[in-house]
Amino acid sequence: MDDRFADEGKYKSSLDDFSTLFHEDRVYVGERAYSTGQCVVDILNVEEEELSAIDQALQDVYHAIQRVWKENTESSVRIAQEKMQEVWFLVSRLPVYRDMHINWSQPISQNADLVKTFWTALRKIPVEQRAEVSRQLRSLTGVMDFLRVFQKEIMQIVDAYLEPLERRNSEAYATGIYRFYSDMEKAGRENHESPPEHSFPVQVKFVPMKSPTDKDKIILAERTRFSGLTGLISFLEVEFFRGLTVGNAPRRCHNCGKYFLLTAGYNTCYCNNIAPGETTRTCRKVGAHQKALRRNSERTLVEREIYRVYNRLKQRKTRGKIRADEWNALMAQVGELEKQVERGDLTYDELVQRLNAL
Repeated sequence: MDDRFADEGKYKSSLDDFSTLFHEDRVYVGERAYSTGQCVVDILNVEEEELSAIDQALQDVYHAIQRVWKENTESSVRIAQEKMQEVWFLVSRLPVYRDMHINWSQPISQNADLVKTFWTALRKIPVEQRAEVSRQLRSLTGVMDFLRVFQKEIMQIVDAYLEPLERRNSEAYATGIYRFYSDMEKAGRENHESPPEHSFPVQVKFVPMKSPTDKDKIILAERTRFSGLTGLISFLEVEFFRGLTVGNAPRRCHNCGKYFLLTAGYNTCYCNNIAPGETTRTCRKVGAHQKALRRNSERTLVEREIYRVYNRLKQRKTRGKIRADEWNALMAQVGELEKQVERGDLTYDELVQRLNAL
């Protein structure tokens, strides 16, 4: 196999400048391949506790650097380095970032000379310029709010506009998104605000390359590069909508409440993770069991109702109030109503109403 395409899909990433690959219904982040939409699901499941920990770590870095400027000692620099490393550690565990080719030892490098140069330059920033640097550092302390806003918006779309859909495919998802935008435009007019727009500052390049999952196959992939503080959000927005176009969408599990990726061709309400309170059974198995119990319970109610009506009509036949042919016709109607309930064409309450009319 020709190796000239071996490194086409690779791109040296950093926190504010990274690239991913899209090909058909897959997205490639670093060396990992995911179904398109899975990264969004992983971000939706990031707990507030994790985001708050990063918030606090960023605050600690800000105050540690202020201390460096105030004390100008090796001890204060060491503390600031440790605080910065903590931020790097927490961010490296986030979805997407954990799969990228990012050197998480930067800016705290193993190269002592590089470390010394970095902190020496920081300590020598003139007093009159420190206010601007502080402002920039302070803005970084709220960077996790971008993720919070993204989570809230996507959860709203998924729970309010995609969950009620009867079908689970790209056409149905397009209908759900259309309703979302229609409602947002209406709300915008009423509140004199601009509706949300999903546009993304990205750079796109199509590259022929070896398939990350099949080295004997050459594919034409779309390498998309995202830059800036909101680069991660731009990627997630793109992946979310790309997922919808191929029939993949996040869905909230009806058992554990976590999000999972519902891929094209499937329509299940439960994820495949270990269910809460279980050691081996998944939400899908637990949910199926509970659903069967509910059906059995409903079935028992139907059987009781059928038995009640059967006894009532049998007594009428015994007393001569209905003829044998009338009895047979009524039993045929009861049997047909029972079949309609089994098919889901008739509810239990509707069944009771129909049986009482016999």
